[in-house]
Amino acid sequence: MDDLTRELKFTDTRRGFLKKASLGFGSIALSSMLAPTTGYAKDLLLGNSGDGMGGVLNGTHFPAKAKRVIYLFQSGGPSQLETFDYKPQLAKWHGKEIPPSVQGTQRNSGMVADQSTFPLVKSIYDFKQYGQSGAWVSEIFPHTAKVVDDLCIIKSMRTEAINHEPAVMFVQTGSQQSGRPSIGSWLSYGLGSDNKDLPNFVVMLSMGGGAQPLSSSAWANGFLPSHHQGVQFRSGKDPVLYLNNPHGVHDHDRRRALDYIAELNNHQYDIWKDPEIQSKINQYEMAYKMQSSVPDAVDVSNEPDHIYELYGEDARTLGTYAYNCLQARRLAEKDVKFIQLYHMGWDQHGGLPGGIKRQALGTDQATAGLIQDLKQRGLLEDTLVVWGGEFGRTSFSQGRLTATNYGRDHHPGCFTMWMAGAGVKPGMVYGETDEFSYNVIQNEVHVHDFQATLLHLLGIDHERLTFKHQGRRYRLTDVHGHVVKDILA
Repeated sequence: MDDLTRELKFTDTRRGFLKKASLGFGSIALSSMLAPTTGYAKDLLLGNSGDGMGGVLNGTHFPAKAKRVIYLFQSGGPSQLETFDYKPQLAKWHGKEIPPSVQGTQRNSGMVADQSTFPLVKSIYDFKQYGQSGAWVSEIFPHTAKVVDDLCIIKSMRTEAINHEPAVMFVQTGSQQSGRPSIGSWLSYGLGSDNKDLPNFVVMLSMGGGAQPLSSSAWANGFLPSHHQGVQFRSGKDPVLYLNNPHGVHDHDRRRALDYIAELNNHQYDIWKDPEIQSKINQYEMAYKMQSSVPDAVDVSNEPDHIYELYGEDARTLGTYAYNCLQARRLAEKDVKFIQLYHMGWDQHGGLPGGIKRQALGTDQATAGLIQDLKQRGLLEDTLVVWGGEFGRTSFSQGRLTATNYGRDHHPGCFTMWMAGAGVKPGMVYGETDEFSYNVIQNEVHVHDFQATLLHLLGIDHERLTFKHQGRRYRLTDVHGHVVKDILA
């Protein structure tokens, strides 16, 4: 008699089935007791325990400065020249051709292949210095300017991708190609959750963003077990679809159904050892917990008026960037590990002056309000906040340059991001670009360096958080990346 026939014969009776299934329940209960706040014991059941040098973590590699991350991703590529990288020398070059010796140092996208002239263009907006740090900030960010001493502004970011989809994938997953796990998925896999009733990794997209598409691959689990993927909270009455019980189905009915399904799934796992079966069990249980935890987490009805004054009136409207920033603070209070906000619309190939001003009006107050709100609650001390897009913009004009209008093409050679909060030096401006904001000339920070630094702040050695897939051990930073120690507090 082969093993499969023996297994099926054993479960011919209901009593035998329940006896066999109960072993699976014991495994899950044991994993919960061994590591209730990490992904370690859970992934031991999945066979991904690693070899001591990588894999899932039992705790952290060293003391963490950050307990959670709020990543404010500005999709489309905000122009560094209109936001934080002040270049007064461009006024002298305004309207003149970019020197070939400079232009030749970076590749251009195919969107300017037919363009015969490349006039340099200064920003139409004024800059001033703010705070004790003396950081230069554009006039389109008056609220962010007020919190500049809480920020570590990195002006020397560099990426390798020149088109949106590969560039978003690169900064979010460490690879330009889809199929790799996102940052939030890596953290869920490595560290697990500090709140067993909410997902480890929550994603929110702003309504009314630009036309630039955004793929869900940016928050996917890749080759990690599927329960590590980002859970999207949507705008509207039901933030998570199909979470509520159907009409006529009571909570105790749902509980009994899930218990029976778990018995079946555990029995299948005992036979086939397919890790995705355990992921399905985890997802069913999380959905059940979320029926009560999510409505409370997203209920802003008791937020006082002074909070809406802080974030802006848009925070009262479902699905706006401001509303999502307020939700991010609430989720941070509930110890969600990774909270990802996506705001589209920063892709200004033409009509940049008006387009970027609208983007700033929709995001500036809420971004600064989030920093202030976290700080006044003592949450900024152990929450890392990140702001930035996938690449920068060219210093030459794309399309026709007029007195009031111009555009800027994609530019991977340099762009600006900022970080704030746990473990990062506040009031710091790091890195420098040349007089055209075309190349990094001091303290370059590659995307993999940024990722390594983010993991470091969460207590993770980026070289040791790995997952074996198709015979190779993968990590977020691939085979690259260095921690930017200069910006660490």
